[in-house]
Amino acid sequence: MATSKKGGAGSKGKRMSQSEVLNHFAERFDLKRARVKEIFDELAELAAKEVKRNEEFVLPGFGKLVLAKRQAREGRNPQTGETIKIPAKTTLKFRLSKGMKDTAAPAKKR
Repeated sequence: MATSKKGGAGSKGKRMSQSEVLNHFAERFDLKRARVKEIFDELAELAAKEVKRNEEFVLPGFGKLVLAKRQAREGRNPQTGETIKIPAKTTLKFRLSKGMKDTAAPAKKR
């Protein structure tokens, strides 16, 4: 059974590839695909700089990237059951904005 590679906004089950996202924005805003890629690359670079400097980066309408510090803890090696020490580390989390949550995953009515 052959499956179509044509995903796109609104299709369910398959996420859009980077190429599809770039093509969508290029067509929507009448820009060259290379220009759209430059914009996305600059956005990623800006987000990385801001998170490093301010520990968060807000993308209005979507959410924010936030540095989160995880404390050291004990864990278990699943193969041996041996207790191991997991060191503290800093991770990056993305928190959706309320508007995006309400749109993408509306709350179920009781």
